[in-house]
Amino acid sequence: MTGKVEGKVVVVTGAGSGIGRDFALAFAAHGAKVVVNDLARDNEGKAAAQTVVDEITAAGGAAVAAVESVAEWESASRIVQAAMDSFGRIDCVINNAGVTRDRFFFKMSLEEWKTVVDVHLNGSFYMARAAAPHFKEQASGSYIHMTSTSGLIGNLGQGNYSAAKMGIVGLSKSIAMDMAKFNVSSNCIAPWAWTAMTANIPADSPEAIARIEKLKKMKSSKIAPLAVYLASDAGAKVSGQIFGVRANEIYLFSQPRIVRSVHRADGWTPQDIEDHAIPALEPSFFANVPSMAVTPWDPI
Repeated sequence: MTGKVEGKVVVVTGAGSGIGRDFALAFAAHGAKVVVNDLARDNEGKAAAQTVVDEITAAGGAAVAAVESVAEWESASRIVQAAMDSFGRIDCVINNAGVTRDRFFFKMSLEEWKTVVDVHLNGSFYMARAAAPHFKEQASGSYIHMTSTSGLIGNLGQGNYSAAKMGIVGLSKSIAMDMAKFNVSSNCIAPWAWTAMTANIPADSPEAIARIEKLKKMKSSKIAPLAVYLASDAGAKVSGQIFGVRANEIYLFSQPRIVRSVHRADGWTPQDIEDHAIPALEPSFFANVPSMAVTPWDPI
């Protein structure tokens, strides 16, 4: 295996299991030094992050554990500082840490909303912001943020998660523009994979059960190669994009752009809008369907 990111220092949040673990192992295999972040512990109290670090070091790689929360400004800063203290630099932040608290919108509690938004959206900002001064100083760096089709397309019972994941898309785009002059890239990946987090999806309908069976066929390890590429020198030219990985498929998602317009020289009244504007625009409306309806074919 070639050292695609040889010598780079990469922070992977939520790396104790699932997609994050696969990221950490793949980056180490390609020559990166890895800060493995996760709060989880096993039944004996051992940090999941340390277990992954042990795997990496046993294979001859370099890694350290950061058992800190991304959902607080100070602790997120300590995760980034762990890279500086251990390896003297930081080259990539992968905002992968996440939780779910699925509930239909009309039943969702404040705690369920805040917990998900704090980890996904606020955590992504805290981590990205903590690394920004280092990226600016060295005039290089990359951010890779995990978004989701639950936000990009839509899904039932995930208002908190969907909103946070779409917020991450906006954050990534702003970072890509704000940091471009410092040669820093920022991209999103929407992963399709069966992990401990997606295992919490309610199986309360035939559609949900069918979706879960498809997810089980999608290995989380399939996501890592794209992340490694985006963090490499070859991937530095790619920024502000939204990708998806589904088994052996890689997608590029569209981004919101004006698709149709109507004009009326003397302005609009509500009745004019009813009679003319909506009938003209309606053929371009998007259906309110869950993400599974947009990818009905089996994973390839």
